[in-house]
Amino acid sequence: MAMTIHCDIVSAEEEIFSGLVEMLVATGGEGELGVSYGHAPLLTSLIPGPVRVLTQEGEEQVFYVSGGFLEVQPGIVSILADTAIRAHDVDEAAAEEARKEAEHALANQSGEFDYGRASAQLAEAAAQLATLRKLKNRAGRG
Repeated sequence: MAMTIHCDIVSAEEEIFSGLVEMLVATGGEGELGVSYGHAPLLTSLIPGPVRVLTQEGEEQVFYVSGGFLEVQPGIVSILADTAIRAHDVDEAAAEEARKEAEHALANQSGEFDYGRASAQLAEAAAQLATLRKLKNRAGRG
């Protein structure tokens, strides 16, 4: 049996996951990060994107986080996110529409254009779509 670490994934609205995991993979500001039993204490920011969790039963679960923080302490890893949802709950059509709207806004800037907001919306929509692609790729390998 593999060594496990307790994992909590919490959004501003609710706790979305709590349990023992063999591995957690998330995307921090410096790149992708894997956490397993015995990892050194750490606090890092997260960028929008997928979080993959391998449970002690060997099941992989994928979540989407809109950013936040990942903290590793002895025996526990916590993700505190603004928004966290299970990847299969992400609305692909809405994410694709949001991506198109943000790209259109960036291409057709007007006098009261908020570049920061449009680029943040584009990044979030792209991250949601990337999360869905990872989920579909994993399901395809079955």
